[in-house]
Amino acid sequence: MKTRSSVEEYFRNAVRLCPMEVSTRVYFATTPKFSFLPANGELRARKFYDKSTQQFIFFLLKTPTKWPPGDILCWTYSIRGLLSMRTLEEVQATLEIAKLKEEDLQKTIQCLSLGENVSSADYCLMELDDTLCKHLEAGNSLVIRGDKDEHAVLCSGDKTYDLKIADTSNLLLFLPGCKTPEQLSSSQESTHLAHAQIWGFCNSYWEVRRQRPKMKKLLRVLRENPYEGPALGGQQESTEKTYTMDDLLETIQASEEELKNHLRAIHACQINGRWRVLDSDYEMKLLGHVTQLVDSESWSCSKVPLQTSLEELGPLEPREMIEHCLNCYGTRYIENNDVFYALEEAKVCRATALMLLKNAIKFNLREFQEVWQQSVPDGMSTSLDQLKSFALVDRTSRPETICLLRVEDLPEDTMERFNHLFTLREKWTEEDITPYIADLCSEKQTTGALLTKYARSSMQNGIKVFNSRRPIVT
Repeated sequence: MKTRSSVEEYFRNAVRLCPMEVSTRVYFATTPKFSFLPANGELRARKFYDKSTQQFIFFLLKTPTKWPPGDILCWTYSIRGLLSMRTLEEVQATLEIAKLKEEDLQKTIQCLSLGENVSSADYCLMELDDTLCKHLEAGNSLVIRGDKDEHAVLCSGDKTYDLKIADTSNLLLFLPGCKTPEQLSSSQESTHLAHAQIWGFCNSYWEVRRQRPKMKKLLRVLRENPYEGPALGGQQESTEKTYTMDDLLETIQASEEELKNHLRAIHACQINGRWRVLDSDYEMKLLGHVTQLVDSESWSCSKVPLQTSLEELGPLEPREMIEHCLNCYGTRYIENNDVFYALEEAKVCRATALMLLKNAIKFNLREFQEVWQQSVPDGMSTSLDQLKSFALVDRTSRPETICLLRVEDLPEDTMERFNHLFTLREKWTEEDITPYIADLCSEKQTTGALLTKYARSSMQNGIKVFNSRRPIVT
């Protein structure tokens, strides 16, 4: 057990080694939050070795006007393993030598010691925002996803976060038994000791930041084996390169809710427990059956009966595929206990346009608009606004042209996306480029901010246009 004389010896060593710092700046105190040392550079420490106890003692050096002591911390550790616990008398003697008044401090004195077999590899620290903390406190889990060649992401049930290691020059301690000043009782009248063990330490932690889910890989893996309709002649349907929901969650860097939403957006369906995208020709074949039935029965596009559609088209295609097509291109509602669908004009017209454009490099705009309008069901009107982020109009060419350019086919990385766009066209108007960069924006970011960062603006014939900030190699 250390005596008052040994404590005085610590301070004599301290004054000898750093006399200008110790006299009024020695504090035994926890940091205000999580018992982690602050990273503002103002905190310093000096280490001294006591031969009689084979222990080191750390003096935390801090300017009192910037960090008033709120909680007492005697920070020592033994080079032999678990150290002997400090006594109240030893701490009081230390305070007296340091010229600190006990009544100005918290009544709880917290002594830290290293636990057995502690190393920096035992724990990883992660900084979480309030949303993620509440998510964990509610009993939910977080999942880290990514293949070996991918940058790892953190996923909750409905959001995706980027993971990045942040280094710090201060040692971060993992102290489950240590309490912050807010957790200590203020009703205690007498000073007492509390002991807490250090379970782990490290010099870095994981930072998380909200990011877009990475869905380009989803389309790539699902398109490896698209569904082309039921197998002919009673042949067994191949399940090679098909995926269950669990398979996709292991493969795609996205939360489960984001993944399900995107599966709906790309018109994927579940067949025998496995998620498939429809072959584009087969999907258009299904839509053609539905629109032809609407025309032949003289139904309103806003009131297509499900049961009658299944009975009429059932001999041609599986009933579940007909219903899936109606779910993709219409809105379901119930009237007098019967299920109806209201076909969505924009979706039907867009699908028809994609069918016309996919086999042509460029299409004369005027001729395309005429053929397009003739190809959609009666009562529907086509508009170029329906093709934003799906097709690109070139009004500078003579005659004006249109070509297929889907945002889902562009790179996911922001810089690569802009480079690709400026390779296709040197100068873009804001109206033309916005549909192709809108999905790159984070929660609090706008397309204007992206254009300011990655493009340069200028005026051309009175219209603001954007071009690349750096030369593009074609």
